[in-house]
Amino acid sequence: MTGNARVAGVGMTKFAKPGQNAPYTEMGASAVRAALEDAGLPYDAVQQAYAGYVYGDSTCGQAALYPVGMTGIPVINVNNNCSTGSTALFMARQAVQSGAVDVALALGFEHMQPGALTSHWDDRPSPFAAFDAETDDLVGHPEIPLALRYFGGAGKAHMEKHGSSMQDLARIRAKASRHAVNNPLALFRQEVTPQDVLDSPTIWEGVMTRLMACPPTCGAAAAILVSEAYAQKHGLSQAVKIKGQAMTTDYASTFEAHDMMQVVGYDMTAAATKQVQEQTGIGIEDVDVVELHDCFAHNEMITYEGLGLCPEGGASQFIADGANTYGGKFVTNPSGGLLSKGHPLGATGLAQCYELTRQLRGTAGATQVEGARTALQHNLGLGGACVVTLYQAA
Repeated sequence: MTGNARVAGVGMTKFAKPGQNAPYTEMGASAVRAALEDAGLPYDAVQQAYAGYVYGDSTCGQAALYPVGMTGIPVINVNNNCSTGSTALFMARQAVQSGAVDVALALGFEHMQPGALTSHWDDRPSPFAAFDAETDDLVGHPEIPLALRYFGGAGKAHMEKHGSSMQDLARIRAKASRHAVNNPLALFRQEVTPQDVLDSPTIWEGVMTRLMACPPTCGAAAAILVSEAYAQKHGLSQAVKIKGQAMTTDYASTFEAHDMMQVVGYDMTAAATKQVQEQTGIGIEDVDVVELHDCFAHNEMITYEGLGLCPEGGASQFIADGANTYGGKFVTNPSGGLLSKGHPLGATGLAQCYELTRQLRGTAGATQVEGARTALQHNLGLGGACVVTLYQAA
């Protein structure tokens, strides 16, 4: 291994509601151009590209990159559900850190349709068949869309096990809105109170209201990763390095535990976090800022514990203490997270990278976490994969 990969450049489009977005080819190209400009590199410096998206035909990555340049480089298309963007980042980081290339591009984009996520392939076995069967047994409610059943069921399991409440979830959503007010790239920038969240339309009685779920969104984000030697030779920014990174997939406990928190990836999260800590020797207590996968307020709540930000069963107190926001122990999702920023599946992991890179550079503007030096990223996809990345200011 040749040392830590540097994040030389990042770029991101403003996320938009389906139907109000540019085509994925334009969004992807815009994010790449922004990342290249930020890095101070031409496209022909890129030696490999990893393009992530979930909903699209084969070789959409090429279609998004060709408007930027056609240089004959390998373009690898990546699909790993909601962790697609961070999977592209994981592969680009491996390519640079191993010495295979000096410059790699990770791109994520999504051109989504309105409404709840649905399968587009009904003539073959579903990759979620086992997850659906376990969810049917544990929570029922087959009339509720799959993602809402998964994460609402996980939140319900936490409530039953640890005594958390709808008020806890409402406080998480209200916190996200306060952060998003300061992020010009967030989709929803209106501040809401916990009571506003509780008063929003009920999706699942006693479990979820509409404001506790992230919206389907379209957008793109990109990152340019370079080797330390290349950055030194070409005078590129070395301000942010990827200190550690791990990807996990499901363990037997996902189904054997008969616990919805495990079904949605609690053990994947905990294991990936442990691997990163072992790689780096850096404990969770040293982290200043976190971008985590809050597709639902419920997942943010259980992820506090999965990442070790608080003890198991300690999420309610963590929330009540304000330990998840500015002035607290960890600032979680200063961008507003998926709940406010939106969740274009393939772009989410790289949008998290965009925010954390700016935090560690000290250029995050109104969302800046004062003195941020160490940042943690968590991106989760059911089916399943979890990527945890630790960044440090160099």
